[in-house]
Amino acid sequence: MTSARTRDRLIERLRSEGIDNEAVLERIRATPRHLFVDEALASRAYEDTALPIGFGQTISQPYIVASMTAALIRDVPPGETLDKVLEIGTGCGYQTAILSPFVKHIYSIERIRPLFQRMSERLRSLGVNNVTLRCADGWQGWQSQAPFDGIIVAAAPPEIPQDLLAQLADGGKLIIPVGGRGAQGLLCVTRDGDEFRRREMGLVSFVPLVEGVER
Repeated sequence: MTSARTRDRLIERLRSEGIDNEAVLERIRATPRHLFVDEALASRAYEDTALPIGFGQTISQPYIVASMTAALIRDVPPGETLDKVLEIGTGCGYQTAILSPFVKHIYSIERIRPLFQRMSERLRSLGVNNVTLRCADGWQGWQSQAPFDGIIVAAAPPEIPQDLLAQLADGGKLIIPVGGRGAQGLLCVTRDGDEFRRREMGLVSFVPLVEGVER
C-alpha cells in the first residue's frame, strides 16, 4: 500500500489533473501520507481523496494540497523559498509537511487541542523542524509574526477574514476556500499595496473555519 508504484500512480493522476510543478509533485511522492491518517485508513492513503482524521476534520485531497502549494509558490524563482508563511488549520500536519521545503519558516495554527498535540509529535518525528505551532483561533491570524509572504487556509469561512488580509505582505498571496457547505470557491488573493487581486481556482469542499479554541 505504500510501495513506489502506488505513489507513482498518485503522481500520474495529479499530472493528468493539471499539476505541473515537478518540485511539488516530488514532495507529494516523498511524503508518507499513510502516517497522517488512522491505521485503519492507511490502505487508502495514496488515493486522491480526502479522508477523516477525527474531530469532524479531514486530511485534504492530494490534488488540493498540491494545487494550493503550487499556487502559493508559483512566482518564487527555482532554488529560492518564501520567507514566512502562515497556515490556518494544521489538522494532521500533511499540508505543513508538503509545504515545508518551500518556506524558510511556517507559522501554523490549529484550534483543536487533541489534533494539535498529535500533529506536533508527528511533524517532529518526520523531521519537519521549520515550523512554529500554536493552538489558537485562526480567524485572528498571528499578528505578532506578520507580515507573511503567504497565507494558506485549510478551512472555509463565509467570507475572507479581514485580519488575514491585513497580515499579508505586499506581493504576498492568500490561498483560501470561501463559502458555505456545498458552495465553496478556492481563491488566490494577491496583495498589491492597498489593493487585493483575486483569482478563482475552482470549486472545493472544506470543513468550515470555526472561531474559538476547542479543548
